[in-house]
Amino acid sequence: MANFIDDFVKSLGPEVSKQLSSNLGIDKNVAAQIIPQVAPLILGGLKRQMETRGGADRANHILDKYGSADVLDNIGATLKAKSSEDNPDPQLGGLLGQAGLQGVNTIAKQFKLDKNVAMKIIPMLAPIVLGALTQKRDQGGVGLNGIAALIDQDGDGNILDDVSGFLMKGLAGDVFSQKSKGALGNLLGGFLGKRR
Repeated sequence: MANFIDDFVKSLGPEVSKQLSSNLGIDKNVAAQIIPQVAPLILGGLKRQMETRGGADRANHILDKYGSADVLDNIGATLKAKSSEDNPDPQLGGLLGQAGLQGVNTIAKQFKLDKNVAMKIIPMLAPIVLGALTQKRDQGGVGLNGIAALIDQDGDGNILDDVSGFLMKGLAGDVFSQKSKGALGNLLGGFLGKRR
């Protein structure tokens, strides 16, 4: 997963952060820092669905239904449309559940954003993240079993160490403060049932 997020931030991050900033009226640098925090949460939702609702078949079903790679052709239009929704759903239906609401609170507090703005971020980013994952799945020809490898990079069945490795490495230096790493780690740990 670390490689997927790394690739996502490097290839799509500049455009996504620009459009996120423009549509929500937030600082572009803040938008850039939010993206690699939300992406693991969304992939964590897929991981949990795989573990509790039917394995790789379930993840592929979600991607086929919600993860159109076509959104990557016009990221600006996608984010603009999502930003204007009256009732954004940070829980993404049942994909994130309560973790989506906790994510909103974490983002709002960490980046000092209005709660109504923070509520829109996860629903805005979800189709882009899922679209990119679908594209990687289809272009790479990874098939049904390969989707699990994309989500759980080292194949040990635990997504948390993948996220931790990514965060500790950082992108272009230390993008995250220790506080933000801890906030994300705690949220994902609670969401996925951290192993002890």
